[in-house]
Amino acid sequence: MLVVSQPDKRRHRKSAPEASPVKAAAAARGLPVSDRIADVAASGAEIGVVVAFGRLIPPAVLRAVPLVNVHFSLLPRWRGAAPVERAILAGDTETGVTLMAVDEGLDTGPVYDMRTVAIGPSQSADELRNELSHLGVEMLVARLAGGRDGLGTPVPQHGEATYAEKVSVEEMRVDWRRTAGEIDRLVRVGHAWTTCGGERLAILAARPDGGCEGGCVDAEVRADAGSVACVGDRPRVVVTCGTGCLDLVTVRAQSRSAVSALDWWRGARLANGAVLGA
Repeated sequence: MLVVSQPDKRRHRKSAPEASPVKAAAAARGLPVSDRIADVAASGAEIGVVVAFGRLIPPAVLRAVPLVNVHFSLLPRWRGAAPVERAILAGDTETGVTLMAVDEGLDTGPVYDMRTVAIGPSQSADELRNELSHLGVEMLVARLAGGRDGLGTPVPQHGEATYAEKVSVEEMRVDWRRTAGEIDRLVRVGHAWTTCGGERLAILAARPDGGCEGGCVDAEVRADAGSVACVGDRPRVVVTCGTGCLDLVTVRAQSRSAVSALDWWRGARLANGAVLGA
């Protein structure tokens, strides 16, 4: 048996290189670990399992050991590095897990098994990924219970292919001219941010106000997209979007800890109508 993971790297600028969580877990169980994918060819393994490896497998390794990939989408939709994030950003209502044979392409191999999962309207990327991980393990264990032959014969993918590129930091910057629903999906992916007073403000949790078309903020001040106000008998922090409003729930100001949006508002001492992202 051999576990292959990414090389040790610094998690923080001044810290020493650290092992990946996969490497640390394997070492704790006494399993051999390498950061060289080429070592798989000489491992003597009957079959290999690939999960979110992030690199193409060299042809020499594919010839030496058959590999099955656990991919978090309904292939061929969302081939690539960020299928969970792209499904949420696109407003997909369902995704799933695909077990496929690894070939030389990017998630292009034939399919052994596929299961569908609904995407909840408020489900975060971390929550969805956790659900898909558990399902993927169940599928893999069931298929491999009888050994390699239990995988069966894979069938070619069919349908229109889409590609899930990595989500960039700049892509996670909130454009308040977009709809509240679109911005909510950005927040659910994780790492959404805007600016306030020239400093970065991370938006960790939010919810779209389905009954608001901007009026809740307009009642306090004439509001353009990005205008923020504290409103209501039970105070809540609301931002005007291109369409609708977004209630901020949890935020983190630059160099600060995460707090409720209301506590942030009180500490920042903003006036109703201040504009985020300006």
